[in-house]
Amino acid sequence: MGLEIERKFLVDHEKWKLVEKPIGIPYRQGYMLRDGQQTIRVRVSDKKGYLNFKSKISGLSRKEYEYEIPLDEGLEILNAFTTNGTEKIRYLIPFKGKIWEVDVFSGDNEGLIVAEIELNSETEQFEKPDWVTAEVTYDGRYTNASLSIHPYKDWRL
Repeated sequence: MGLEIERKFLVDHEKWKLVEKPIGIPYRQGYMLRDGQQTIRVRVSDKKGYLNFKSKISGLSRKEYEYEIPLDEGLEILNAFTTNGTEKIRYLIPFKGKIWEVDVFSGDNEGLIVAEIELNSETEQFEKPDWVTAEVTYDGRYTNASLSIHPYKDWRL
């Protein structure tokens, strides 16, 4: 079984501007299933495509399976089988022995920056960079699946 244990945080925009970053990876993704417990998504970067299946186990843990597919097939699936999705640039930032995945959203989710960290257990301790702020792991609005149908631009902040 593929298992993903992940925590999610908001990012301080001003501090993020000062972070030394590698080149980001652009992603477009769309959903074929999203029911709150399970998702099936297709994601494409500028070079690859992926099919991803997730099923919730707990607040932090999910079953997850991801398969690389040819880019042209990923684009075809994205365009033919999905209606809503998200666009973002992902940065992989090493910090204190962990890799933080930082998603800078665009399109209807412009202005939202979210950082995720994958853990080996739900109780694993880790250090947060100073640009990480409030935890939103348990706030379903911040899942990509939710952002695809209830975009950040429509939230009342």
